[in-house]
Formats: sequence, structure tokens, C-alpha cells
Amino acid sequence: MRKAADVAEEASNSQTFAAVARAGYVVSGVLHVLIGVIAFQLAFGSTGEADVSGAVTSLASQPLGPLLLWACFTACAALALWQLGNAILGHRSSDNKITKRLSAIGQAIVFAALATTIVSFIAGKGQNSRESSSDFTVTLLKAPFGVFLLVAVGAGIAITGIVFAVRGFRQTFTKDLSLSSNPSVRRFQLGLGVVGYIAKGIALFLVGLLVVVAAVRAQPEQSTGLDGGLKALREQPYGVYLLAAVAVGLIAYGLFLMVKARTLRT
Repeated sequence: MRKAADVAEEASNSQTFAAVARAGYVVSGVLHVLIGVIAFQLAFGSTGEADVSGAVTSLASQPLGPLLLWACFTACAALALWQLGNAILGHRSSDNKITKRLSAIGQAIVFAALATTIVSFIAGKGQNSRESSSDFTVTLLKAPFGVFLLVAVGAGIAITGIVFAVRGFRQTFTKDLSLSSNPSVRRFQLGLGVVGYIAKGIALFLVGLLVVVAAVRAQPEQSTGLDGGLKALREQPYGVYLLAAVAVGLIAYGLFLMVKARTLRT
């Protein structure tokens, strides 16, 4: 364990490794922008998958697509390892608070999952999130106390969405950032964060709600991930406008993540 901690500390102190890890936020930002663009198109009648799989597919279809995916995988894997190092060693800028360590663990899991998704597409085994969400729901429902576990998972995702929205309203996302001293630039950065966090929160809340509904009704096909949640929003009164607003917010969140890659304190 001590040796692993030493390796993690050495890696976290490497400027090159830190730069690659920060690029993981850029990758996530690009994916969120693509999801937002697809969602905006869905609002006005186009087809597509407004989720990570749809965004990765879009990247793969670009010139040098395989090279882009390998670069994205490398950055996300590096960021997952970097956050794991933060979880083990603690943030130098936060007095090793337990909340920061838990946050680092959460981010390590998220980016490890993102890296896994990307590499599955590189290997030609990518699965859209609607299918993977339904498969996960079926598996969990078959487990002992599966319904309760699935409700807990859905509630956890929905609560995470609420936390994101609250962070957006309260602007607490700025604590770990070094924002510009230029008032105009700083307002722009804050605006992206507020709009982006609120939209991301709404999207997560919808996903969690669908998971809970699927568990209560024992209908795994209703657990359709982000794409299903956004398409369900479109079917509500004024859904076209609501979905368009959330889509713009997701684009803003993606741009904010790119800002975060540049301004994150270490």
C-alpha cells in the first residue's frame, strides 16, 4: 500500500501527467457539448442518441476518429488515476478534508467508467446507453432485494442531480478554481458554470427518476439512461422548449469543463 501511495504521489507531481489528466476534463467537455447539440436537434425533430454513446459515435465518425478515441481514452484514464491519487493522498489545497477525498473517489469512478466506454467503442463492442441501462436494470432486479437496490441507485442519481443544481445556484463549484481577475471573463466563466450545473442536475434527476420508475413497475425497458430521460422530457407540455433549454445548458456545462481544465487548482 505504501509503495502504491508513493507511485501515486510521484505521478501526481509530474507536470506531464497532470497536463494529460487535465485533458480528461476537456474530453468530458467535448462529449457534453456533443450531447447538448444532439439533444437540441432532438428537440426539433431530428433523430439521434443524446448520451455518451451517441457523442462517442459522433467522435469516431470524424476524420482520424480512432486516433481521437485513443487520445480521449488516455486523457480520461489519466484523470481517473490522478483523482485516485488525490483520494489516497488528499488535495494539497484543501487540508486533506474527507469530503474532498470522497469527491475524488467519485470522479475517479466516473472517469474510469468513461474511459471504459470509450475503449469499448475502440474495440468495436460499444453499446448504446439505452441498452446498457436496461441490461443493468435487469441484472439488478434479479439480485436479492433487487427492487430496493435499484430504487436506491435511482434515488442516488436523482439526489446527485439535485446536488448539481444546488451547486449551480450557489456557485460553490468555484471553490477549487482560479477564475480570471477580468470582470467580464469571470462573469462569462461563472455564467457557464451556473447554467451548466443546473442543466446537468436536471438531466441526472431525469435519469434517476426513470430508474426508480423502472424498479417500482418492474419494467427494465423504462430505465433508458440519459437519452431516454431527455426524450421523455420532450414529450411533456412545452417539452420542446424545455429540452432545448436543457440542451443549451449541457453545452454550457461542456464549455465550463474546458474552463475547469485550465483553471483547476492543484
